[in-house]
Amino acid sequence: MGGVLSATDADVLIAGAGPAGSAAAVHFARAGWRVVVADRAAFPRDKPCSEYMSPEAVRLLDRLGVVTDLEAAGAVALEGTTVIGARGSRLTGLFREAEPRPFRPSGLSLPRRVLDARLVQAAREAGAEVRERTRVEALLYDRGAVAGALVRGPDGHHTPIRARLTIGADGLGSLVARRLGRQRHSVPHRVAFVAHVSGIAGMGRTAEMHVSDAGYVGLNRVGADLYNVALVVPRARAAGARGNATRFFFDALESFPGVRGRVDARRLEREVLVAGPFASRASRVSGAGALLIGDAADFFDPFTGQGIYSALRGAELAAEIAEGALRASGIAPAEALAPYRQLRRQAFLGKWAVERLIGYGMFFPGLFDRAVARMGRTPRMAHTLIGVTGDFVPAGRVLNPRFLTRMIL
Repeated sequence: MGGVLSATDADVLIAGAGPAGSAAAVHFARAGWRVVVADRAAFPRDKPCSEYMSPEAVRLLDRLGVVTDLEAAGAVALEGTTVIGARGSRLTGLFREAEPRPFRPSGLSLPRRVLDARLVQAAREAGAEVRERTRVEALLYDRGAVAGALVRGPDGHHTPIRARLTIGADGLGSLVARRLGRQRHSVPHRVAFVAHVSGIAGMGRTAEMHVSDAGYVGLNRVGADLYNVALVVPRARAAGARGNATRFFFDALESFPGVRGRVDARRLEREVLVAGPFASRASRVSGAGALLIGDAADFFDPFTGQGIYSALRGAELAAEIAEGALRASGIAPAEALAPYRQLRRQAFLGKWAVERLIGYGMFFPGLFDRAVARMGRTPRMAHTLIGVTGDFVPAGRVLNPRFLTRMIL
């Protein structure tokens, strides 16, 4: 298989060093566990993402001790979100105007190559061993329980890393998730095309979301004159990008009235990256010797920008539930990890419901536009909705008959 096998032991092996994996590594290493993280990338590296962090995500980053460094690296304060409906309706929700008040009045936005590299550094500072350019190729088993993984390093050699707990933080196509159980896919099956472009006129201090009958576009400032532009379309339409994703990207942007003429192809600063299709969920998030966090566990749609928050919060939940499981000797038993599913449900059920309310609502452009218009005329409703998507306002403030009735009637 390309090399000499030599075993390396760890308490925790984490597949993936993105925000979920690196944050988990910090938490486990700070608790005194021996942690190894393996990622096929070399950091810093680019990643297709909206690169948006809510105030609650910033609070979780603050617990990791990285916010000051991210701000010094040029992170942009993000005050909220403006949504422009398919028929021209508009709402602007501001974090600082929502109740309860957030950890801070703004979120942050910056390139993933900066964020992820700083989180990898934080993992190393906490005592974790991070192996870059190292691919997890198969799981190891001991009497049916996951017992680590076989990895291929940058030299092509294969090494078994034996661990008492293996965490899948390896994204949408997670190998760990596939081995634990079936991956469930559902509508809307959207695909994202994401680029960095400079020189976009008219941007304020909020992110912009432009919705049409055929998808949506997110605009988000990530630097002094650098903008994240994310085009999200149904998988069937995305098929038109074969052979020239860049041309497809810029042509499609022109079909959105609020974006037309603002994004210049000559100002492309980073290649167009593609991610998806989305709406994927693992049938099992834990098993004997294994847990899933981040996109490996579930990812519905990027519209609400909650992916980084979910990754960071999921890392905390994993560390919380695994603490007791690791106190005993041997591989973390399935029964000790089983409460993790319920913990995730308690933490994310409201988020999942709001994501689907918005995601499925876009299938009905007239109704979606009406709802945006109603909330746009009632700023308190707009602030509440953006506070919910910002992860600090309880989802029940939106998911109740009074709010939903006022939104559409």
